[in-house]
Formats: sequence, C-alpha cells, structure tokens
Amino acid sequence: MEERRLFATEQVGGRAVYRFHAVTVFVGICLVLYYRATHVPAGSGAGRAAWLGMLAAELWFAFYWVITQAVRWSPVRRRTFKDRLAASMGITGNRSHTVQEADPKSEPPSLVIATVLSVMAYNYPAEKLSVYLSDDGGSILTFYALWEASAFAQHWLPFCKRYNIQPRSPAAYFSDSEKPHDLHILKEWSFIKGLYEAMTERIDSAAMSGEVPEQIRVKHKGFSEWNTGITSKDHQPIVQILINGKDSNAVDSEANVLPTLVYMAREKRPQYHHNFKAGAMNALIRVSSVISNSPIIMNVDCDMYSNNSDSIIDALCFFLDEEKGQKIGFVQYPQNYNNMTKNNIYGNSLNVINQVELSGLDSVGGPLYIGSGCFHRREILCGRRFAEGYKEDWDRRIKGKTQQSIDQIEETAKSLATCAYEQNTQWGNEIGVKYGCPVEDVITGLAIHCRGWESVYMNPPRAAFLGVGPTTLAQTILQHKRWSEGNFSIFLSKYCPFFFGHGKISLRHQMGYLTYGLWAPNSLPTLYYVTIPSLGLLKGTLLFPEITSRWIIPFIYISLVKNVYSLYEALLSGDTLRGWWNGQRMWMVKRITSYLYGVIDTIRKLLGLSMMGFVVTSKVSDEDESKRYEQEIMEFGTSSPEHVIISTIALLNLVCMVGGLSQTMTGVGHMPLNVFFIQVILCGLLVIINIPVYEAMFLRKDRGSIPLSVTLAATGFVTFALMVPII
Repeated sequence: MEERRLFATEQVGGRAVYRFHAVTVFVGICLVLYYRATHVPAGSGAGRAAWLGMLAAELWFAFYWVITQAVRWSPVRRRTFKDRLAASMGITGNRSHTVQEADPKSEPPSLVIATVLSVMAYNYPAEKLSVYLSDDGGSILTFYALWEASAFAQHWLPFCKRYNIQPRSPAAYFSDSEKPHDLHILKEWSFIKGLYEAMTERIDSAAMSGEVPEQIRVKHKGFSEWNTGITSKDHQPIVQILINGKDSNAVDSEANVLPTLVYMAREKRPQYHHNFKAGAMNALIRVSSVISNSPIIMNVDCDMYSNNSDSIIDALCFFLDEEKGQKIGFVQYPQNYNNMTKNNIYGNSLNVINQVELSGLDSVGGPLYIGSGCFHRREILCGRRFAEGYKEDWDRRIKGKTQQSIDQIEETAKSLATCAYEQNTQWGNEIGVKYGCPVEDVITGLAIHCRGWESVYMNPPRAAFLGVGPTTLAQTILQHKRWSEGNFSIFLSKYCPFFFGHGKISLRHQMGYLTYGLWAPNSLPTLYYVTIPSLGLLKGTLLFPEITSRWIIPFIYISLVKNVYSLYEALLSGDTLRGWWNGQRMWMVKRITSYLYGVIDTIRKLLGLSMMGFVVTSKVSDEDESKRYEQEIMEFGTSSPEHVIISTIALLNLVCMVGGLSQTMTGVGHMPLNVFFIQVILCGLLVIINIPVYEAMFLRKDRGSIPLSVTLAATGFVTFALMVPII
C-alpha cells in the first residue's frame, strides 16, 4: 500500500531541542512577568507609570510568543513521488489551467509575458493546459504583449522541452544562462534568444510610446476592442482566445499541440465597485468555466514566474493520492524572490517564514492561502464543503459545446465578466474569493479550511516560483503595511479565526492564523520598548533589575536564548549572519512604521473614516536606486512620515545613549552604571542597529540619503520628547 502513495509527510528534525528551548523560555517569561507585577514602584509618579507600561508591553510580547508556538512546535516536510504518478495514472485524466493577474502600470508587459511563457512550458500535456491572463488594467499594451508571446511560444516551448530548460521564463533563462558549448545547441540557443530579444524590444517600444502600431493592430481581431477610447476604469468585458488548444492548427514549430492561451479583462464601470484582485479572480473563475472548466486552478501573480516545470506534477501528487488526496483543497507553494541581495538588506527573503512557519502550519491543518503560487480544486473555490466519500470528476469536459465557434465562446465568456453579473448572488461571499478585505486570499483560505478541507505546503529543493521583491525601503514598508493591515482587519472582523474557526478548525490552526493577524498590534509595545527604556536611562528612571540582582537572570536568559535560536533558524533557512542582523533591524523598522500604520488605518476604516484600498507594490526602480540596492545601501530619499519615525527613534536612542552614559560615568545625579546595565545594553543595541540610519542622516550625500527636512523634523520630535516629563 505504501508503494502506491504519491506523497510522504516527514517530521522536521530537532524538535526535542526546540521544545526544551521553548519550555525554558516560557519559564523565563513567567519569572519576568512575576518580577514586573511584584516590584511596581510605590507612589503615583512617572516612574510607576513607565513601569506599568513595561508590564503591559511584556504581557503582550508573552501572549504573542505563546501564539507563535503553534507554528513552531511540530513542523512537517512534504515529499512527492512524481514517478509513481506517471507510472500508475499517466496523468491522462487530469486537466489544469493557470491564472495570471496583471497591472501594466506597476508591472511592465515584458515581465508579464515572461511569467505567461514559463507556465505555458510546464512538463504537462499541453492539450490539458490552459493559461489565462487576467489584465485588470484592461490595457491594449498587455494584450499586444500576450499576442506577441503567443507567436514566440511556438518556438520557446519545444526548445524548453527538448533540452529540459530550467527556468522556463525566457527573461530569467537568458539573463542567467551561459552560452552552450555544443555548436548545434548554440545555433538554436542563439536563434531563440534573438527571437526573444526582438520581441521584448517591440513590446518595450510600444510600452514607451503608449500605443500599438496600426500595422500590428490589423493582425488580430482582438485589437478592435480598444477602438472606442476605453480607459482602465471604464471599459467593456474583453475575452480573446489567442491560442485554441482544441484547434488542430494550434501547434508549435514541431507540430506539437500548444496550450490554450486566453486574454481577459473584466468589465469596469465607475458606478460599480470592482473588489480589486478578488473581483478579478472571481470573474476569471467564471470565464474559465466556459472555455476549459478544468478541475484544478492555479493562480500566480504576474511577477512570479515558474522556476520549476514539475511543480504542476508535484501538486497533482497531493490531489491524486488515493489515501489522503480527497481531503486536500489546495496546495500552496512559498513566495521566493530572485532579486534578493546576499545579506537581505530589507529582510524580504521570507526564509524563516517559508522554511519554518508555513511548515508548522502544514502540521495543524494546512498553510494559509497566500494569493499566489497556489493550486486549488475548482469546486472548493465555488463554495463546496468537504464530505466523506467525496470524489473529484477528473474527466470534466466542456460537454455539449464542442460545436461552438471561438466567437460564440468568447461572447458567452464576456457575459460572465460584466459588472452586473454578481448582483444578488453569493459571489464574493459563499462562492469564489471573498470580498471586503485587502488580503482576500487569507479569508478565502480560512473559509476553505472551515468547510472541512485541508491544505498542503510544498517547498521543493528547486523553488517552484520566483518573483521580484521590493528593492527600496519605501516599497518594503508599503508591502508590509498592506499585509499587516489586511491581516489585522481579519482579526477585528467576523472572520477572526478564534470565532469564525471555533469548532471548525483546531485551536493550534487558529493560533497559526493569528501569528499574522496580530502583526499590526505588535507595533505598539515595540514602539514603547524602543523609546521608554532609553528615556529612562537618560532621566535616571530604573526599569529593569540591577546587575547584582538575581532577577536579572530571566531577562538576560530570554534575550540571549531567543536571539541565538533566531540566528540558528535564520542560518538554517539560508540567511547569512549579516542577513540575520539586517532582519533584526527591519523587524524593528516594520513594526514602528508598517505595522503602526496598519493599526491606525484599520481603526480608521472601522470608524468609517476611510475606505478600503488596494495598492500594488511597484516592481520598478530607477537606475540609482537599483545600484544602491545591489550595494546594500539603505534607500530613504523622500520626506515621508515613515522616514521621520525611523529617524526620530534612531536619534532619540543616540541622544539617550550619549547623555545617559555621560551622566552615569560622571556620577552627576545618577546611580552607578551597573544599576542601569540592561537599559544601557538595550539602548546601545538600538544605536548599533540604527547605524545605517545615522549614515543616511549625517554622512551620505547621495539621492538615497535622509533629506534635511526629515532630520530637522526628527530633531524637533526628540527635543519635545526630552522636554515633556513622560518618564
């Protein structure tokens, strides 16, 4: 029986060591809280208030630490047996199609088509594969790029499969690969590269001019959709089948069948709310149902190209497993980026989340749906609940419509992508991707789990998808602000895992969801902790036990052990020592900016003071920014409120460190240094971690340095903090 299994689940090693570590840290936390509660200063002064504030902050940190244990206690690793799938089932009864999302303003068309081509070239029967590009900008430039890609695919797909090319994004392949030594292969390699470069040059030229040449527009009927002067926010539904996989003439240069390729832009009208990415996904689910109706849907953001042509087979190993496959609703791959610097300057590699936390969630019911790189059963996206005895219809076909012409199919599909179609329906509620949240993917996945389905996390040695991560501090702050705000809004909504998931998923699974749902409120105790102890050092307010007290032991133990284990996790997950240190800096920066704004904006929305928005993180940086990113120099450059906060905290700690030490050393109105040992260490670490900020404020002269206006504003806030008797 075991030989028939299509995947195996293995426990990640080292759990005994981790559990011993966790138990001892828990004991230390209890001792710290006991000390705080039993050593509250007498009286009613600022020192007592500051002490109680420290107690509140540490109570929150303790609570959040307990929550995070759900994803670290027993992580698992999945392994698939692709050879068994091919041998036993021949993957002949299965169909799959992929979904792309596009916004041409922030994601260049040439980037989009590289992703499209990478998924068209999967190691999978082409006649069973349909690729849809959902262009929510409704841009003729994106349609033109896809039309160009449909022609290039006739040469690219057979080239990939003949030589087993990896990755199958032509942009990634030609930028990373060396010229082959075999002269026969070199000739074909040069030919294909020439075709690709000529195509991208035409696409980029059209993008720069903002229009498609008239001599091109007459070559396909689809270009006529843009004859009415439509805009990105006001246009009719557009569906164009560029390659019809059922057509015997739709073949590549070697007469092999090509995958179906479809362009779609749902209708947009100013008077209708379009529900952002979730609305686009739901329209695409409906449109695909009349073109291919495949039982498996994979969606991937257009900047996340396929890096592993076997990932589709890996996913099918889970769905088709005879023993456990029927309960698996979706298979989630991690988000990996191909543009991270060696030392991960902005902490965007997500290595620990990918290697540890999502694997931990996999052991308690399954990972979150993170919006990209995910294979779903179509039926669960349409609201189906799991029931014992469920069997998937793998031989699903578009029955009774085989005689329809392409034009008829396109017209039917358009009717499903209109603004009015969803009115008085359950779309966005019980059916499809859910509406009303910036991270609609998370609540959609939570609802799927609460309907009885499980999910699986697959993280193969060769990354399944690679994308473009943020390359500036501003992009990083924006991305994490959106993530933290969205997850916190879930916590404060009817979808809070503790209530929505009660009795439907396990307590540990609920806690796993809250690991991310509580990112945003972490900002408040963190902001307190990076300011008040430092001010206490300057003003002579003792907030920790002195070095001769036995109560200092749990404080030092927790700090040392947690940071040592954090370093161990980071190194084991692929980070460098300096990368871990950069991650610690960004951990603080994100909490006092992204997460703080996440709290503020979420509360404003709950009070009806602002409407929900959706911002796509730009993937475009100028040449100077790109150069500084490669050199791992932090990018500031603008007078944003976030940069003011970062500069204020950095400057405050520097002033408190210098002032506090000078007073302590001279003994002027101060107790000895050993009394303030922990506050000196804490303030000193904050100064060291902010060295790049000081460089940007006082030493650097490039365009990425901190503007003088930000430095002056930070100086003003620090002066105010020192004058006001808050401690």
